[in-house]
Amino acid sequence: CQTDGLTDDQTEILKAVRQFVEREILPVATELEHRDEYPTEIVEGLKELGLFGLMIPEEYDGLGESLLTYALAVEEIARGWMSVSGIINTHFIVAYLLKQHGTEEQRQSLLPRMATGDVRGSFSMSEPGLGSDVSAISTRAVKDGDDFVITGQKMWITNGGTSNLLAVLVKTDEGAETPYRNMTTFLVEKRAGFGETEPGLTIPGKIEKMGYKGVDSTEAVFDGHRVPASRVLGGETGKGFYQMMDGVEVGRVNVAARGCGGAQRAFELAIAYAQQRSTFGKPIAQHQAVLFRLAEMATKVEAAHSMMVMAARKKDAAERNDVEAGMAKYLASEYCKEVVEDAFRIHGGYGYSKEYEVERLYREAPMLLIGEGTSDIQKMIIGRRLLEEYKLRG
Repeated sequence: CQTDGLTDDQTEILKAVRQFVEREILPVATELEHRDEYPTEIVEGLKELGLFGLMIPEEYDGLGESLLTYALAVEEIARGWMSVSGIINTHFIVAYLLKQHGTEEQRQSLLPRMATGDVRGSFSMSEPGLGSDVSAISTRAVKDGDDFVITGQKMWITNGGTSNLLAVLVKTDEGAETPYRNMTTFLVEKRAGFGETEPGLTIPGKIEKMGYKGVDSTEAVFDGHRVPASRVLGGETGKGFYQMMDGVEVGRVNVAARGCGGAQRAFELAIAYAQQRSTFGKPIAQHQAVLFRLAEMATKVEAAHSMMVMAARKKDAAERNDVEAGMAKYLASEYCKEVVEDAFRIHGGYGYSKEYEVERLYREAPMLLIGEGTSDIQKMIIGRRLLEEYKLRG
């Protein structure tokens, strides 16, 4: 996919990322994925490239790049292995939350260390008993002197074990009528690893998953964990829901970028295989059924990419982009699933073999349909905004 109007800097960054993916990720991704092994060496390489600080402003030692640059870098990385993009994504959302909503003290203390990758972020909204219904969270923080005491259980934390900074959304009763104004984001620093990583904070272990392996997805159990009031994001309670939704919006552009990268890779594998494999005396690419399938796949890859770029550019222009981010995330994740399945069909029996990369892609693609807000949630967001814009007058 080509992206028009990129600066020389953006082009150079993306070229470096693509070379890194070709050299360091694609040759080892399937092997590491089958072993469910954390890609330690790849992560060190990402640190050296400066990718952990890609969107962190230069005054905090980051590269100060745009959401578009970041999304295009994620697209390249997901083309290599989707799990690696997950390792950066939650980190990036926490850095974004700090940049947009943190106090100056919080930014000074955390962003320079995040830019180098020494502090690695993860974030948490979901809980075991709820998925999309954020208003129903029950983990709470109670004020006690200069501290807050957090008790409850959080679920589906990407990088929950490997991170040492957790941005967590909990209930703090502000006495507001709506639950959305009774929530606060806390910045919880912890040791990396599993077990009781801080007094009153346990990361039980990795959740075993169908795909999206290598990266750790965990629970977090808070049992009277004390956090100083200085670790309330932005220094003010009751604003957590709105802060988190802002973070999730840029996260949705990122998930769209992952869908684009995964679809791109599936298409590349399919069109190469279709020219090598012959049946009935000719390469299968010359059979109309396969040719039409390739044409549809390429069209979906381009359409998803264009939508993702548009959503990123809108956010970079400081415009509201919830509809565009929702549309991009919905389209790219659905198209990724379809393109991967078509690549699987083109590979025939070999697509089912663990020796072929498409088998891994086939297990990874479904994560995008549910991560960062399900497709149905995206449609609700889009639909409600459409009713606002096209409201019947009179």
